[in-house]
Amino acid sequence: MGSVKWAAYSGAAGFVSVGLASLLVLWSRGPLQPPLPPGVTPAPAVVAAAPTDPGSSSAAARVAPVAAAERRVPDAYHEQLRSRLRWVQTRIGDSLLLTPDLHSRVLLAKSAARRAGLEEVGLGFMDVYGIISAETSWVPRMGASKDGTPNIGIAQFEPATARALGLRNPDDPVAAIHAAALHMKEAALWSAARLDGLKLGAGERAEKLREGVSIYYNLSSKGRAKWNGRNTGKLPRETQLHILNARIGAREAALHEAQMRAATFRRRHDDAVMTAGDLPSGG
Repeated sequence: MGSVKWAAYSGAAGFVSVGLASLLVLWSRGPLQPPLPPGVTPAPAVVAAAPTDPGSSSAAARVAPVAAAERRVPDAYHEQLRSRLRWVQTRIGDSLLLTPDLHSRVLLAKSAARRAGLEEVGLGFMDVYGIISAETSWVPRMGASKDGTPNIGIAQFEPATARALGLRNPDDPVAAIHAAALHMKEAALWSAARLDGLKLGAGERAEKLREGVSIYYNLSSKGRAKWNGRNTGKLPRETQLHILNARIGAREAALHEAQMRAATFRRRHDDAVMTAGDLPSGG
């Protein structure tokens, strides 16, 4: 999604992110409400059957659709998340656009990963953060596929994919990121099926699993079917950039999380010191 029109923007964002990522120890597994971007209105999620990938009959037989219950995210919950988001301006080309601030990005990625149950397939919130970084650098906007099909919003869903995921309004960042996490769960199951039979160590398998998630997210069924787990270097350049930028974005997420944890620790430490200073001295 958005692999052509926005590849340059995603690539640029990825390379800017390398400086931040280099500060991170290698990633391991493990109150005012601003206005929403133009055109964004609250929309409830809808239950729809998950698509399977016809590009591989064996994979299609093994990739179970995401359970309908997992797709029911109460609109009240989305509203509560919207109330906690903060939006800031960023420049893309000559345009000033809105993007969630770093805290809001991590908040959304964590919520989406948790509600989609990504831990069950070996993924986490950093992967959600990385995919959105690769798609739009967290700036909601319009894109297009090679055939001209529109890619909409912060997660760059094609209209047909959005409908299949039960997403009524791809321009709604909260609903779109939660739908993206569900799509990633399907992608991880598909990727794991493609990797079966390969002799891979745990670290290499985890890396290849994530390559498959990018491939599933970025390519059509026909394009996906060409991937066998070993031939990533033969895929389109845009897909390889997507894999790279998703990886860098995931490391950024880990860095942001570490920074926020450190800031929280400092605040608690300072509060404890101040409280201790208020206590009467003995004697």
